[in-house]
Amino acid sequence: MAVTVHNPRFSNLTALKSAKPPAHSNAAARAGTRRLGSSSGVKCYQGQASQLENRRVTLKNGGDSLDICRVLNGMWQTSGGWGRIDRDEAVDAMLRYADAGLCTFDMADHYGPAEDLYGIFINRVRRERPPEFVDKIRGLTKWVPPPVKMTSGFVREAIDVSRKRMDVASLDMLQFHWWDYSNPGYLDALKHLTDLKEEGKIKTVALTNFDTERLEIILDHEIPVVSNQVQHSIIDMRPQQKMAELCQLAGVKLITYGTVMGGLLSEKFLDTNLSIPFAGPPLNTPSLQKYKRMVDAWGGWSQFQAVLQTLKKVASKHGVKIPTVAVKYILDQPAVAGSMVGVRLGLSEHIKDSNDIFSLVLDEEDVASIQEVSKRGRDLLKVIGDCGDEYRRA
Repeated sequence: MAVTVHNPRFSNLTALKSAKPPAHSNAAARAGTRRLGSSSGVKCYQGQASQLENRRVTLKNGGDSLDICRVLNGMWQTSGGWGRIDRDEAVDAMLRYADAGLCTFDMADHYGPAEDLYGIFINRVRRERPPEFVDKIRGLTKWVPPPVKMTSGFVREAIDVSRKRMDVASLDMLQFHWWDYSNPGYLDALKHLTDLKEEGKIKTVALTNFDTERLEIILDHEIPVVSNQVQHSIIDMRPQQKMAELCQLAGVKLITYGTVMGGLLSEKFLDTNLSIPFAGPPLNTPSLQKYKRMVDAWGGWSQFQAVLQTLKKVASKHGVKIPTVAVKYILDQPAVAGSMVGVRLGLSEHIKDSNDIFSLVLDEEDVASIQEVSKRGRDLLKVIGDCGDEYRRA
């Protein structure tokens, strides 16, 4: 059975907070994953639907619901800076990921050709795969507008552009970002997005990079968001300090990105010294450069090596790789529905490592060792602020 998270509509979040938060059971999650065998090479269209259901989660708010794969294919890497993307090779790669059961793709209006690639991909799926396969595919996109006046026409036009590029009548999920909290126009935009959802142009409304305070305001305005996409990794545990508690109370789920830190959480960077020029792997992508700054804010490269060594020990114990452990650890955190793994379409693939996440069970010793090394660094909530504040600091 797919996990279902229910977010009942409510008019007063303060009253809701008096209720006891729902218990989170990693044991239950582990019991579910034990039933899975090796998922490498699983194909949606070859009678594996029941197995794939265990890999999915349903986000739900009132009458709105959407089931997604718990490991999402992140498409930021199509936006430039990771290597030239060949259209046909990229779409072929998307099909391989989907055929392996990794059927949820995450993109944005500003991720270069990401939405266009999805449109080409979904048309190939419609032509080349059976209807039950098509039904498993999900395309999640984001809208990141400038903080201007949010009129109904302005919002509608932007959503119509994404619908056209992705070649869908209704967006599976629209995740909304807002740059400037001093401008309350985000509430107007979300109300217009809700209207478009009621018209059938959007299936679910969600957020990205909103902090806990603004999420509470949005919920108090009865805007039916199902999730908030935030940065979350073994290094960046900020979402568990404030955001997760509110999400558990309200039934909103977290989708995480930066979970493998652009590849820093991998064997490639184990036992390296980046302080010596040309001694270590180059930080030659926007994501590696971004998350190296997070490492520096958290505690520096030497401390980070202790994290990699701990993860390598756990990974070797289970016969998997470091990124698999890093993602599984975050998937097991309270309120987390899914985690992003970036895909460099047509350039490199990590389908097996991603599928290994579903059969990996971290025991108490694994969890304790990761928690201990994670806590050695600085508290990023104090250094940076709440979720998304890294995008809003002066």
